[in-house]
Amino acid sequence: MKHHSAPSATRQALIERLAEPPRIESLSAIGARFVYSQRLIALHKRARRDPVPELAVRMGSVETAAKALALTQAIASCWPENIHVARFCCEMLTHDELTIGAMVDSAARADRAGFESAISGLVRPDRAHRLWEPVLALVAAEAKGGILS
Repeated sequence: MKHHSAPSATRQALIERLAEPPRIESLSAIGARFVYSQRLIALHKRARRDPVPELAVRMGSVETAAKALALTQAIASCWPENIHVARFCCEMLTHDELTIGAMVDSAARADRAGFESAISGLVRPDRAHRLWEPVLALVAAEAKGGILS
């Protein structure tokens, strides 16, 4: 007869932490801005409208908006399934948003190993370079606009 024991306090704490959805403030400013950009792009896509004008206003420049849109398209082409985004006003992150935010945050720190770790097991290794260049371009545009200062 099998004996089932109650989970240890450490195990129970881990389970509770995993059940809590990650919050947007767990990301850096650049990661959070990009997550909000993806949400706005998804909203405009559903409405069949061009997101660039509103993105440009929210991000402070057409260049940064264009880089955010290009990165979103690169992610969509490499991601194994449709990207799940939360509503624009939501403070919680989907698992995709958490992964993408970690990817952007790593690139902002010029941490290629962290970037690859964030997408490991999700994006095929031969596709990682298709994300690295556009994320660096977004980081450069954000730096030019002063977000990383």
